[in-house]
Amino acid sequence: MASQDVEAARKFYTRISRVYDAIADSSEHVARDLGLELLAAQHDERILEIGSGTGAAIIQLARAVGVRGHVVGIDLSEGMHDVADERLASSGLSTIADLRVACIPPIPAGDRSFDAAFMAFTLELFPDEVITTVLQEIRRILRPGGRLVVVGMNEEDAAGRPGLAERTYWWLHRHFPHIIDCRPINVVRVLREAGLTVTRIETVEICGLPVCVCVSQSGQRSSVSTVQ
Repeated sequence: MASQDVEAARKFYTRISRVYDAIADSSEHVARDLGLELLAAQHDERILEIGSGTGAAIIQLARAVGVRGHVVGIDLSEGMHDVADERLASSGLSTIADLRVACIPPIPAGDRSFDAAFMAFTLELFPDEVITTVLQEIRRILRPGGRLVVVGMNEEDAAGRPGLAERTYWWLHRHFPHIIDCRPINVVRVLREAGLTVTRIETVEICGLPVCVCVSQSGQRSSVSTVQ
């Protein structure tokens, strides 16, 4: 991602950080919560969230891993970090979670240092040429058999004219990319192209737009379960 694009994104998310939940979370939380359910964080695990935002998922992950586990959240925006940090402090879970401000890639973590990773409405923010690098970095930091859950706006392979909601969204994304910055990607395809084994796929809709919740693993083959 070009430095000017990174800076624009950082400023935008910091500017809306105090109202982000009111703007987006009322619709996004259903898909995000499904992703967390499928991730199934366990006691004692180490889990990384990329694009931790205002900390809603971090709180749930910290509760799931418990005092012997650890959660790391990384976000581009200082404003988002501050909101998440306040939420974490008020929850009493600050000793379990570590929030960082960083531009990815690379991921500031050692090889095989996490049991699982989570991304919700974040992977599609990266340019196409960077997505593979981000996923390769996630493979690097996951332990063998470690799992990744991606919740993302989905562009399916199926032929056919997009519906009105999708066409409207694409128009807004093209004309106002710093406001409507997510754009649909083929979530399953990019995971597979990065060498991750897809084990479960579920789809939901947000305001008529398709969202994919996809579970994948690193270094382990498994059958795929698809639910719509």
